[in-house]
Amino acid sequence: MSMPAKKKRSSERVMDAAGALGLEIEIRTMPASTRTAEEAATACGCVVGQIIKSLIFERCDNGKLVLLLISGANQADLGHIEDELGFTLGRCDARKVRAETGFAIGGVAPIGHLVALDVYMDPDLLAYDIVWAAAGSPNAVFSIHPQKLATATGAHILITRP
Repeated sequence: MSMPAKKKRSSERVMDAAGALGLEIEIRTMPASTRTAEEAATACGCVVGQIIKSLIFERCDNGKLVLLLISGANQADLGHIEDELGFTLGRCDARKVRAETGFAIGGVAPIGHLVALDVYMDPDLLAYDIVWAAAGSPNAVFSIHPQKLATATGAHILITRP
């Protein structure tokens, strides 16, 4: 009788996704929480603008989830973003986020989701040589060049400031 396959940890799924996308990353597990942009900036030794907030919203027209990659220095202005995208976004239930991304809120990574998501990126992230993103848990992060991440995820760069 064979044993069932061991479920992969979220950070392992992020690492596997990075490899599949041709991205070389190193996941760092921090001793303290990196759940907020401010906590992450302190832990990573960078400015808060270099932190990627991975925000999941639900399209009101079709229920599909979308991922907004927003600079930690910015608030997502949904009115402006919705005007640009041409559809309305709503809050998403935490259970649906977990079921479709495989990540709990606070550790949502920009890669490694269980389902394909449309990704939209804050143009302010492109001003940095290196940005930091969640790697699947509230205290795991990785750094990456923002344009490489945008290309790998197929992110649409937002025109309006989020």
